[in-house]
Amino acid sequence: MLSCVKTVNQGLATLAFFGVGVNLVLFLTRVLGENNADAANTVSKWTGTVYIFSLVGAFLSDSYWGRYKTCALFQMTFVIGLASVSLSTYLFLLRPKGCGDRLTQCGKHSSMEIGLFYLSIYLVALGYGGYQPNIATLGADQFDEEYEKEAHSKVAFFSYFYLAMNLGSLFSNTILGFFEDEGVWALGFWASAGSAFLALILFLVRTPKYRHFKATGNPLSRLCQVLVAAIRKWRTERPEGEKLYEAEAKECSTDGNRKLLHTEGFKFLDKAAYIKPEDIYNQEQGFHNPWRLCPITQVEEVKCILRLLPIWLCTIIYSVVFTQMASLFVEQGAAMKTTVASFRIPAASMSSFDILSVVAFVFIYRRVLDPIMSRMRKTESGGLTELHRMGIGLIIAVMAMVSAGIVECYRLKYAIKDCTHCRAPNPSSLSIFWQIPQYVFIGASEVFMYVGQLEFFNSQAPDGLKSFGSALCMTSISLGNYVSSLIVSIVMKISTEDHMPGWIPGNLNKGHLDRFYFLLAALTMIDFGVYVLCAKSYKRIKLEGKSDEVNSQLDHEV
Repeated sequence: MLSCVKTVNQGLATLAFFGVGVNLVLFLTRVLGENNADAANTVSKWTGTVYIFSLVGAFLSDSYWGRYKTCALFQMTFVIGLASVSLSTYLFLLRPKGCGDRLTQCGKHSSMEIGLFYLSIYLVALGYGGYQPNIATLGADQFDEEYEKEAHSKVAFFSYFYLAMNLGSLFSNTILGFFEDEGVWALGFWASAGSAFLALILFLVRTPKYRHFKATGNPLSRLCQVLVAAIRKWRTERPEGEKLYEAEAKECSTDGNRKLLHTEGFKFLDKAAYIKPEDIYNQEQGFHNPWRLCPITQVEEVKCILRLLPIWLCTIIYSVVFTQMASLFVEQGAAMKTTVASFRIPAASMSSFDILSVVAFVFIYRRVLDPIMSRMRKTESGGLTELHRMGIGLIIAVMAMVSAGIVECYRLKYAIKDCTHCRAPNPSSLSIFWQIPQYVFIGASEVFMYVGQLEFFNSQAPDGLKSFGSALCMTSISLGNYVSSLIVSIVMKISTEDHMPGWIPGNLNKGHLDRFYFLLAALTMIDFGVYVLCAKSYKRIKLEGKSDEVNSQLDHEV
């Protein structure tokens, strides 16, 4: 029941977030007057900042506040930010009245008005970003892994949690997206604020029912203690047969969380657990200087993080691909034929096909592919591992970019190019529905990549760093947006010449957006090759209480 509350809460919060984010690129061009490249970069940087704040939320949760308190405070910030966006838009930015649609450009705004708007959307970024990694982890906390049924339900929870996120954004991408595209921005933003407020109330009402876990202290200090202790003993050789230090549960720096077993690799860090007489200042009670001697569990925490980093870095390029859906896919769609009979389809609403794809592939994977792969591989832990699924997600992302590039080639072929000084492109005669395959591919890749990421980072992070594990998933999206912005800037600088407007100009009919998509496909394919090497060498976390046979089986299943 509590996990259902978390998924509904996430659906409402996602509806609120995408009510602002899905059409932000159009708001910046139509209301604030930015050009296409600048607007795409602004959206990428803002979205990136959302997920950078996830690290802030994870740090506060794991170190001081705990997951419940962190979720509550950041959700309140989220609601305040959305209310401020709504007020600033309604009072200051939509002038003259009725501006901001496809035809009527808004007038100039003062720096104070623009500054208030940007302050508001970055409050939204702070609230949503800080809340995200903790609500996923708090939901997972409601399952007890000691019971096989609950452990299996925990794995399924991440799939349905991600499904709820996409169902929440479906309303934003269709109904809200339609009204905002027609220039009814204030109504769309107020609807988002109301949804976020309802999510907050739902979260607070269930407070007495939650399972709470205490914060375990500053993880940075634990990490630094291991590094300092290892450096102090860098010349020390481990005596033959000497055991590594492990504290009693009551002394353990991780506040009673499950102990980690010693693993090979990063042997230099093991020196932090070598016991020397001067490290112990109370022989009878076992008191020690934590900057000279660290329990092996604490050392293994650092090893876990170091092992996760190469996998995490390989997910960033995927996020570069994913972020195109909120920026360049929308601009590409706006330059296509968007009318069916007398009805006009908002370009941003095409992302509903991504959501429908996510819904379909979550059930296809859970009900069809996973059972088949379990029988084929004859494993009790399920079909494809998280690392397998993330690799599949990268391959499907390549297919998405190739599909988008091919559609752009045909869009340019059928584009109307008789306007030499137009700021925006004349629409192509190619229907916007030709974008459906690229959105479907993105949706399928998300089910394999992002759900796999959520499971992987949550399962492979130590108990005291679970929110940090979820934040790694969010931060890869963040850096993907920043890298996307950087790639766009580099491409525009290189491709812009005196007689050439660059690959992504204000008028897309004069550019080569197709080449940009094919470039991303090539970069993702290279990233996939690096990812395979990293995944093959990855060693899974080993927990006390699991047999050597089980821990060994998990390693072989990678």
